[in-house]
Amino acid sequence: MSDFLKTRLKYFFLLLFVIGISGSFESLNAQQKGDNFGIGVMVGEPSGLTVKKWLSDNTAFDIGAAWSLSDKTEALHLHSDLLFHSWFEDNSNLAFYYGIGARTILDSDAKLGVRLPFGLNYVFKNIPFDMFVEAVPIVDLAPDTKFAGNGAVGLRYYF
Repeated sequence: MSDFLKTRLKYFFLLLFVIGISGSFESLNAQQKGDNFGIGVMVGEPSGLTVKKWLSDNTAFDIGAAWSLSDKTEALHLHSDLLFHSWFEDNSNLAFYYGIGARTILDSDAKLGVRLPFGLNYVFKNIPFDMFVEAVPIVDLAPDTKFAGNGAVGLRYYF
């Protein structure tokens, strides 16, 4: 692994740590509409696994490991976000969310960027699942500054 890629990975994991620590200052109550740790799949660009940990009723931390097939070369995407939820008054199981996070693409042309996800999250009432749809503008910072984007729909099972 090149020194350049090692440096990017160090910054990515440092950012994950900072995002995780910032959420730990919130109340660690489980989300009232479901349990607080979920794992599932997301389909879109890229497609793969998603994990979500609720930190309070309105904040969560998510991680994704996904594979992109749309670029000229296949690539592994890793991302993590701190998310803030605003629940709809007329449908208390549906929330609009937004957040900030980081992503890295691991391939021959590795990238590191900032994610600004937003979307809708639906938590089912009587079963331990949620479903989401999101769009994610991205600002790649290394090796060059460029704009990019991702989008996905997904489903998670909560423990």
